[in-house]
Amino acid sequence: MKTFFFLLLTLPLITACVTGPSKGELDAEVDRLCAIDGGIRVYETVMLPPEKFNQWGEINFYRPTQGKNTLGPEYIYQWDIHYYKKGDPVSQSAQETAMRRDHIKIVREIDMKLLGEFVKYHRAGGDLPGPWMPSSYHCPNRSKANESLLLKGVFIKSTERNVE
Repeated sequence: MKTFFFLLLTLPLITACVTGPSKGELDAEVDRLCAIDGGIRVYETVMLPPEKFNQWGEINFYRPTQGKNTLGPEYIYQWDIHYYKKGDPVSQSAQETAMRRDHIKIVREIDMKLLGEFVKYHRAGGDLPGPWMPSSYHCPNRSKANESLLLKGVFIKSTERNVE
């Protein structure tokens, strides 16, 4: 009977170890790929009048639910996701893993010039099975590079009115 309980307790751990790359291996791959092209790159800034910004200094024409038209008709917002390992640890199991690359581009519509881009790598899951939320790992760190910082890098408030 003790053997049965031992197997019952260790089977999830054994299964988690043999089902694919470990959490540590995926985190190392996230770091490796991030060192190649992760982060924010701004190629051209756009000076906008103060009326285009809210009281927190953020652009007021950003509508994240509008897809390609997230930044209105003048700028194209393109978000591409590439899955290196597809999975859904949140709804399936914390032991399941997923890894992806998010690539956000801001392009000026009139001349199709790439103004800036943001690349982030993300791992989720790879934990012991249980009722908890899966862990995650990002590179670059969200506090150093995120979508909001990309927008602030591309769109700059002019000190003069009627600039565009």
